[in-house]
Amino acid sequence: MADLLVTIDGPAASGKSTVARALAERLGASFLDTGAMYRAVTLAAMQARVDMADENKLLDLTEESEFSFSVREGKMAACIDGVDVTERIREPHVTANARYVASSAKVREKLVEMQRQFAAGQERIVTEGRDQGTVVFPEADVKFYLTAGALERARRRQAELRANGTGGSLEQIQKAIEDRDKSDESRAVGPLKPADDAIVLDTTDLSVDEVVAKALRYVEEKCLEKD
Repeated sequence: MADLLVTIDGPAASGKSTVARALAERLGASFLDTGAMYRAVTLAAMQARVDMADENKLLDLTEESEFSFSVREGKMAACIDGVDVTERIREPHVTANARYVASSAKVREKLVEMQRQFAAGQERIVTEGRDQGTVVFPEADVKFYLTAGALERARRRQAELRANGTGGSLEQIQKAIEDRDKSDESRAVGPLKPADDAIVLDTTDLSVDEVVAKALRYVEEKCLEKD
């Protein structure tokens, strides 16, 4: 296991990926974007025209396909059967269907194995998702849970979509985020919630730099304790 393991969990558009990437860079650590893994499996299922509601078929596809992940310029790169799909897994229709994979207990178990295997080969790692501190790495050195108001998260997601050449009304995006929250919080396996020992950071009125600075202070304090 890594010498330093930091988990960052939280709902959609709370800033997890951005903060995790920046924190990993400051710490000289690898960055694990678990959402990329879920989206890769989702894209593979969509390409194979698998019934997204059929858990066993999703599991079969996950086991039969070859997925590989690496860190490229601070971003999680993904390949399916040797084909680079890093950009395609970020498309809105893939994100919308990822809930089926996230709700499958059998597929989540497989993905947890993949996440732990990735972490095992790193000296320092910052990992982000929705169950990293509660299920995947309960022994993590430092656990964060990022949150923000739904409206602010909708604004952030809208800006992200526009930057990628797509869009949507603020109302539609906020509703999609709130629906995703309900789905993540109510699922039977790996529900979205802060770990009992997580440090909760409300990012609504904070810049990325401010959130990263706060997180870095907590991590440095923990490192001093370990030393």
